[in-house]
Amino acid sequence: MELDEAGPTEWTAREEVGVGPWQGPWPDDERYDPELLANGDRRNVVDAYRYWRREAIVADVDTRRHPFHVAIENFQHDHNIGTVVRTANAFAAAAVHIVGRRRWNRRGAMVTDRYQHLEHHPDVASLTAFAAGRGLAVVAVDNTPGSVPVETAELPRECVLLFGQEGPGLSAEAQEAASLVVSIAQFGTTRSINAGVAAGIVMHAWIRQHADLSRSW
Repeated sequence: MELDEAGPTEWTAREEVGVGPWQGPWPDDERYDPELLANGDRRNVVDAYRYWRREAIVADVDTRRHPFHVAIENFQHDHNIGTVVRTANAFAAAAVHIVGRRRWNRRGAMVTDRYQHLEHHPDVASLTAFAAGRGLAVVAVDNTPGSVPVETAELPRECVLLFGQEGPGLSAEAQEAASLVVSIAQFGTTRSINAGVAAGIVMHAWIRQHADLSRSW
């Protein structure tokens, strides 16, 4: 393996990834993209979606999305949002909600934002109004007094998992809007866990409690 110039955490194999041009007669199925069939599919998608149009992939995932949403505050242009989006895509979250600044660094998403529903809310009040309208419980994730360890908490099936920014954590308004605040058990010296990592841990906790694992890839 060699280090890609794109960044110190992105690695690329010496050989091309994906598949080359389609071999044999082309499938008679509108889900397939003629350009990909002709030139090959080098995208970062599971094999089941090789050569499919992007719109067809999104439509298929929509039939299998889970009823949890993910939200992250972005008042200081948090650089972890791309990682959160990528993980939400892996777990088929219903949507990712960006609260605060509309712009965010998409590099960490590794193009998964093309397949993940994204919503923007100018403030926490807008997010909580959305959640209330959909009957979604707001579950805040923060290591604060009174929080419930996510390892033992019963997460609501239909909910919004709300994460704060790297450093300051959740805003006071976000904590007040939550019906449940959960924390992640830690045993070392640091006060907090990277926001992108924390999001992955809590999303997986939801998966362990509610997902049908027979439908995973």
